[in-house]
Amino acid sequence: MMKQLTIKQKQFVSEYIRTLDGEKALKSAGYKTNNPQKTLHQLLSKDYIINEIKIRLKHQIKSLNVQKGYVIQKLLQIAEFSLEEEDILDKDGNFTGKKKLRDSSAGLKALENLCKYLGFANSNSENNCQEAKIITISNLDEDKL
Repeated sequence: MMKQLTIKQKQFVSEYIRTLDGEKALKSAGYKTNNPQKTLHQLLSKDYIINEIKIRLKHQIKSLNVQKGYVIQKLLQIAEFSLEEEDILDKDGNFTGKKKLRDSSAGLKALENLCKYLGFANSNSENNCQEAKIITISNLDEDKL
């Protein structure tokens, strides 16, 4: 049987989840202490308080209900935008004839997250590699579907 939280402990957990600031959560919950770090340590060392934090965080994550398609679409948009070529200008604003990627690090990060989200394995084995076919807004047509 799990120990019941007191009203103060419940208020502490609520504020702690909201702010991730232990001392602010203590004050908000009405704890009066000369040593907030010690009180904070005591609270966060209790299994039943940690379990309550975990349960509430899981509930909050589930309640977000973000659709996978939305996440994939946004990651694709970020990758496409960031990996587009743009002209390089000289210090006077004239075209140099050279091009560069808009933001290669953001584009690669978006692609990396997209691969993780879609479940592409990070495996050293050649047999586990999957070919990814990413259909973007710019190359979408009926023949490719």
